[in-house]
Amino acid sequence: MAVSDNIHPRSTPTPAAALELIKPVTWFPPMWAYLCGIVSSGVSPLDHWGLVLLGIVLAGPVVCGMSQAANDWCDRHVDAINEPHRPIPSGRIPGRWGLWIALAMSALSLALGWTLGPWGFGATVVGVAAAWAYSAEPVRLKRSGFWGPGLVGLCYEGLPWFTGAAVLAAGAPSFFVVTVAALYAIGAHGIMTLNDFKAIEGDRATGVRSLPAVLGPDVAARVACITMAVPQVLVVTMLMIWDRPLHALAVAALIGAQVWAMTVLFRDPRGKAPWYNGTGVLFYVSGMMVTAFAVRTLEIVP
Repeated sequence: MAVSDNIHPRSTPTPAAALELIKPVTWFPPMWAYLCGIVSSGVSPLDHWGLVLLGIVLAGPVVCGMSQAANDWCDRHVDAINEPHRPIPSGRIPGRWGLWIALAMSALSLALGWTLGPWGFGATVVGVAAAWAYSAEPVRLKRSGFWGPGLVGLCYEGLPWFTGAAVLAAGAPSFFVVTVAALYAIGAHGIMTLNDFKAIEGDRATGVRSLPAVLGPDVAARVACITMAVPQVLVVTMLMIWDRPLHALAVAALIGAQVWAMTVLFRDPRGKAPWYNGTGVLFYVSGMMVTAFAVRTLEIVP
């Protein structure tokens, strides 16, 4: 059961608590990745502004918001240990309202995804299924420090990028788009690992084998940073091979900025993880957009 610190428990959630449940601060990565897909498609977004706006709303507030509600519902016991002030364990989202919100937003996600055509709808189905597979029993991939962050990285960066490119191109994205989207999705595994630093005690108490809980903060921070850096180095290599030297140089400079941020992180991995997520990750996502512009005009020559 969720715990409550209210003297007079509520029977319905307040709008403010419901908004907090779906965590607007988490919406940016998939919205940004969708925009990267739009840019990388090579198709003018001005001619398809409705699809652009709908996809941004779907990727961020709706699908990502739904995933946050589902995760908080399934994690209510862990949050009662780590973060009892959150909407569900605090009682501000009472009873089973967290579940109903997550289910209603799942249905809304599928309905909106249907309007994006077969590629958009297919990606939405994958995103909704992945959100529940990450959080809910019996699958609960969140228990794994390998599969959990990998799935979230895929859904936060790779899937929205692929979707944006596919929706605007009305077909499968190019080899170049799929390659860089996959590399940035793999690198996002490290970002998601750093996000687990805030829940070490609760993860250990409830059997969630996140990398910080299993390896400890120092080793987990280094694993996360290597995981972020290696795919980006491969992106730079690919851009050089594809004759995009200026874009490659820009991404390399952004990697250098991340390396500086990593040295700060290593001094106090647990204390500096939130700082890195607001600083080093900015350089990461900037490289994504640079790469999107680099590949938008690439074509396979027979």
